Amino acid sequence: MKMSDILLCSDLDRTILPNGFQPESPRARPLLRRLAARSRLTLAYVSGRSEGLLKDAIDDYEIPVPDYAIGDVGTTIYEPDRDWAPWEDWSREIGQDWKGKARKELGALFSDISALRLQEPEKQNTFKLSYYADAEADAKGLGKEMERRLSREGVRASIIWSVDEQENVGLLDVLPERATKVHAIRFLMKKKGFAEERTVFAGDSGNDLPALTSGLQAVLVRNARDDVRQEARDAMDGKGMRDRLYLASGGFLDMNGNYCAGVLEGLAHFLPETRRWMTAADA
Repeated sequence: MKMSDILLCSDLDRTILPNGFQPESPRARPLLRRLAARSRLTLAYVSGRSEGLLKDAIDDYEIPVPDYAIGDVGTTIYEPDRDWAPWEDWSREIGQDWKGKARKELGALFSDISALRLQEPEKQNTFKLSYYADAEADAKGLGKEMERRLSREGVRASIIWSVDEQENVGLLDVLPERATKVHAIRFLMKKKGFAEERTVFAGDSGNDLPALTSGLQAVLVRNARDDVRQEARDAMDGKGMRDRLYLASGGFLDMNGNYCAGVLEGLAHFLPETRRWMTAADA
């Protein structure tokens, strides 16, 4: 078991994984693999992916098996070293918010909203109700209407919107209110004893904004959309916490700041000793 004092939490798609339109720095993922082998660093993936898709990403992109995986947009915490066993105490923590209602019961509340299309069964789970919508849909309007209907039923939920740029489609997830990426990260921090000043989160998209603007030390990779960068900046300026958000710009270890390169750049910004680890690993 690692005796770690640093926790690196990162989104996968278009953050660590180079599956966007921008070019990747070839050195980045090999550096991450070597960095993840350090006993002082614990790596957690924070993703919308299910267990199967998390494993696919690890195999397809040759990234490290993490110490923990927060999957299904924060609704599940897996421990790969224990055969990907989910944390039951996390399920109990978030399950309270849906007042015992099943996912299909909640879905019935939105059956008349034509802008929403249910995602495939494998992209749903006990505490995740997921839809597609047009990329240019009125996300705020949809969210407010859905929140009104859920509130009427006494259900506490988070509605998370993001855009899949490659498919040009909107993604909308209905989750228990506490099943956010940031709450899952803080739950992991508390359970495993990680200090806030030794924890870093990295992301790229709209569904990462709650974590990026939570006050955690956060990194926005260079390939993030301009509107996400602006919203994150504005939110942190408004909170007087701009120093808790780092916008990767490239140039670190001669890498471009996209994807994994941006994650490593931001980690070194907040925790400079990790730069020495990367330099030693790359020697």
